[in-house]
Amino acid sequence: MAALLEWRNEHISDRQMTIILALFIGFFASVAAFILHFIIHEIQRLLTANFSNDTFNWLYFVFPVIGIFLTLLFVRYVVKDNISHGITRILYAISSKRSRLKGHNCWTSVIASAITIGFGGSVGAEAPIVLTGSAIGSNLGQLFKMDNKTLMLLVGCGAAAAIAGIFKAPIAGLVFTLEVLMVDLSMASLLPILVASTTATCFTYIFMGSDSLFSFHLDGEWIVERVPASILLGVSCGLISLYFIRSMTACENVFARMKDHRYGKLILGGLVLSSLIFLFPVLYGEGYSAINILLNGKTETDWNEILNNSLFYGHGKLLILYVSLVVLTKVMATSATNGGGGCGGTFAPSLFVGAFGGFLFARLWNINQIGVYIPEKNFTLLGMAGVMAGVMHAPLTGIFLIAEITNGYDLFIPLMIVSTCSVMTISIFEPHSIYAMRLARQGKLITHHTDKAVLTLMSLDSVIDKDYIAVDPDMPLGKLVNVISKSHSSFIPVLNTDGVILGEVDITKIRHIMFRTELYNKFSVKQLMTSIQAKISINDRMEDVMKKFETNNTNYLPIVSIDNRLEGYISRTRVFSMYRKMVADLSDE
Repeated sequence: MAALLEWRNEHISDRQMTIILALFIGFFASVAAFILHFIIHEIQRLLTANFSNDTFNWLYFVFPVIGIFLTLLFVRYVVKDNISHGITRILYAISSKRSRLKGHNCWTSVIASAITIGFGGSVGAEAPIVLTGSAIGSNLGQLFKMDNKTLMLLVGCGAAAAIAGIFKAPIAGLVFTLEVLMVDLSMASLLPILVASTTATCFTYIFMGSDSLFSFHLDGEWIVERVPASILLGVSCGLISLYFIRSMTACENVFARMKDHRYGKLILGGLVLSSLIFLFPVLYGEGYSAINILLNGKTETDWNEILNNSLFYGHGKLLILYVSLVVLTKVMATSATNGGGGCGGTFAPSLFVGAFGGFLFARLWNINQIGVYIPEKNFTLLGMAGVMAGVMHAPLTGIFLIAEITNGYDLFIPLMIVSTCSVMTISIFEPHSIYAMRLARQGKLITHHTDKAVLTLMSLDSVIDKDYIAVDPDMPLGKLVNVISKSHSSFIPVLNTDGVILGEVDITKIRHIMFRTELYNKFSVKQLMTSIQAKISINDRMEDVMKKFETNNTNYLPIVSIDNRLEGYISRTRVFSMYRKMVADLSDE
C-alpha cells in the first residue's frame, strides 16, 4: 500500500484522485443498493407469497417481531456499535469527526436494514444506503490519505451516489447532498459529486433494468386553475411534516427512556409494529407497492386494492377512513421499528405518508366539490414531494427526486409550488430537518456556513503548542528567574508532581521583584502564581475554543486532558492565522 501511495503522489494530482475515487464510490454504492433491494425483495417474497388478498393474515403479528429480534442480535453480537439514524450519523461525522466513518458502516447497515425491512419493518432503505455510500467514500478517502476537506467531499459523493443509485435519480442525489449534508461546495467540488451520481445511476440501470421505481402517467394536463389547490396541498404537507417530525420525536423519546431495557424495547416495539401491520398491511416494509396503486389507480375499484389483506377488505366505503388512519399510524410504525431494535430510515416513510396524504387531500377536495377537479394520482405524486421536502427541509430534493423517479416533469410547476409551500409552512415551527434536529439541539450541527465548516475542519492537534517550561509550586523566586530567562512566553505554567496544572506565573506582574536578589529565597512560585482564567479540554470543539478566547479576552489558553493534566497551550494568533488560511483554501477553487 505504501508503494501505491507513493506512486499516486508522484503521478496523480489530488483533484484527479478525487475524480477517480468518486467513480469507484458511485460503482460501490450502486452495488450496495442492488444487494439491499435484492435481499429485501427475496425475503418478502418468501414470507408473503402465499398470503390471501381477501382476508387478514395472522402471520403479520409474527414476522415483524422476528425481523426486529434478528436485527437486534446482529447489531449486538456482530456489529457491536450503534448504526441507527444513518443520515444523522453522517452529519455528526462531518460535524465532530472530520468526516471519518467507521469501516463496518460500509456493509453493516445493508444487512441490518435488509433483515428489518424484509420481515416487515415499516422503515426505508434509503438512509442505510446513504450511510453505506458515505462510509465507502470516507474509508476510500482515508485509505488514500486524503485531507479533511476532500474527505468531506467524498462523504458527499457517497451520499449522492446512494440516492442516485437507489432511485435512478442523479440530479436528486446531487441536490440532496447540497441541501441536507454538505457545506459551501464550490463549482469545482460539484464535478466529483456529478461523477459519483452518474456512475451510480448507470450501473443501477445495468443491474436492475430501465424501469422506474414508481410507474406514473400524467392524468390530464396541468392547468393554472389548480394553483389554489396546489398551494393548499403544500400547506397541508407542511403540517403533515410537522406531525411527522413531532410524533417521531415523541415516540423516540419513549424508547430512549427504556435504554437500559433492551428486550423491553423489543417487546414494546414489536407489539406496536405487528399490531399496526395486522390492521393496516400497507405498513409492511417500505410500502412502495401501495404507493404505486395510488399512482396508477383511476377508479374506486383500483384504489380499493390497498385494502387487500386487511380487515377492511370489501369495505370500499371506508377507503378514506383507512387512508387517514394509515397517515396517522405510519409514523408510529416507523418509530416502533427503530425503537424496538430495527434498522431503517425515515426517507421512504416520508414518501409513503406524502403519497397517502396527497391522495386523501384530492379525494376530500373532489368529494366535496370545492373547486375545479384535481386528479388523485397527480396529487398523490405532489404529496410525496411536499411531505418529503418538509420533513427534510429540502425543497429541491423533493422536486427533482419525484420528477426523476416518476418521469413526472410535466408537473414541474406544481411540484415547485407544493414543495416550497410545505417547507415555508414547517419552517415556522421547526427550523431544522428531522435529520439535523437531534444534532442542532446539542449544538453539534454544521449548517451551510463557511465559518462553522472551517472550525469543524480545524483540530486542536494542529494548533497546540507543547514547547513550554513548567515549574513546581515550591520553587523559589531565584530559580524561577532562571526559568524565565529561557522561556519564550510571558507566562510560566505551574504543575504538581502529577502534571496537573495549578496556575500560572504572569511575568508582567512580577517585574517589580524579579531583579531584587535579596528576595530570591523569600518568595516561592505558589505565592506568585495566579489562577487560570479558563482552560480548554482536549475534546473541546474549535467553536467552543473561539468563544472562550472572546469571553476571557486572553491570548493564550492551556489545553488539559480529562484528568486535568497540561497538554500544551493554544495561541489566539495561531488559531486565527490558520482559520484565515482554511477559509481561503475553501474558497480557492
